[in-house]
Amino acid sequence: MGTKQVKLRTKRYFSDEFKKALVKEYEKDKFSVQELSRLHQIDRHILYGWIHKLSAYNKSRVMVVEISESSTRKLKDMEQRIKELERNVGQKQIKIEYLEKMIDLASEKHDIDIKKNFDTPQSSGSGTIGTE
Repeated sequence: MGTKQVKLRTKRYFSDEFKKALVKEYEKDKFSVQELSRLHQIDRHILYGWIHKLSAYNKSRVMVVEISESSTRKLKDMEQRIKELERNVGQKQIKIEYLEKMIDLASEKHDIDIKKNFDTPQSSGSGTIGTE
């Protein structure tokens, strides 16, 4: 008669210190939940439970949501784009202030209100009004 070998599942127990250490690594952004799961061969749902239970940032009725790598990259790209746009707006504002100062200086030098004349429409050039 042959014997059949059955692989028994062993239940692993983790100390509170180990759980807290993993949660701290997660909170310090050293590892993502997925990375910790692969590294320690622990199901990610168990890790999320530990984070929910042991996290210093945990509040009641708050779900832990991890930003994926692509979302993180997209967020960094958007932040970089915002910085570029803010820099462009600042440069345009400096240019506007410079041009306004030049208009003021030209107005003083030539005794002409350039700003007032700037808003008036151009004339047709003949200066005469046609007769009926």
